Amino acid sequence: MREHPVEPEAESAPEFPVPATPAALLPGDGLLDGHRATRDRVARSILDHGPSSAADLAGRLGLTAAAVRRHLDGLAAAGLVESREQRVYGSRGRGRPAKVFALTESGRDAFYQAYDQLAADALRWIAESGGGGEAGQEAVAAFARARFGRQGQKYLDSVRQAGADRRAEALAEALSADGYAATVRRAPSASTGAPGGAQLCQHHCPVAHIAEQFPQLCEAETEVFSQLLGTHVQRLATIAHGDGVCTTYVPAPGAAPSPRRGTGAAPTAGTTTEPPATVRAEEPA
Repeated sequence: MREHPVEPEAESAPEFPVPATPAALLPGDGLLDGHRATRDRVARSILDHGPSSAADLAGRLGLTAAAVRRHLDGLAAAGLVESREQRVYGSRGRGRPAKVFALTESGRDAFYQAYDQLAADALRWIAESGGGGEAGQEAVAAFARARFGRQGQKYLDSVRQAGADRRAEALAEALSADGYAATVRRAPSASTGAPGGAQLCQHHCPVAHIAEQFPQLCEAETEVFSQLLGTHVQRLATIAHGDGVCTTYVPAPGAAPSPRRGTGAAPTAGTTTEPPATVRAEEPA
């Protein structure tokens, strides 16, 4: 751990404690309760917003940059965060990429994933009961489509009530209410300057560990996004495949989907001429 001068820490942001794990509470850690609570807030902020720089965290939490780095050192020593170069989608400016901090697999284990083994066992049982092989994989896919279809039904009203150019934001709000910490990034069209497509970013995925073993979950979710938004969408990155954020490209109305795809990303999903089976509603204009 690097040594940093002790500076006062503003405590203006609310506390969101990380559930205690053996990695977080190392023997002889000796952290005061307030110090640990602030460290937990740093970890939670990374979970909610994705890989973040020390300056980003300081601004969000009302702390000094030196204080944030001290907490990041502690989280890194516990194996809960790691530093990496910031991933940039699209063109990148000059200079070295920014250094950001992301949760490790152990760090994610501290949040909402106590039932991963049970879920994995259940999906394996579905695959085996379906006959194994391709038939078993299709049985898992059918379960995933039904599961995310029901979830999509919850979002249907709020997404449909939004204007055509605000449906991605409405979906992000609905996903955030279910714990996915979703945001939307928009960029102007490179050729005309008009509003371009959007990147729907999910900074947290409650089923990330299961999706590593069963990619049908990511594929079914992508299909439901397409049906809700009424356009082709395309997965550029997923937490399940090692990316810091699940990123889905949503083209502007009337535009073609992006040809770019991230490593291991789920295939492009599109609308059909028939009403979708999982999300029962009329296609948006």
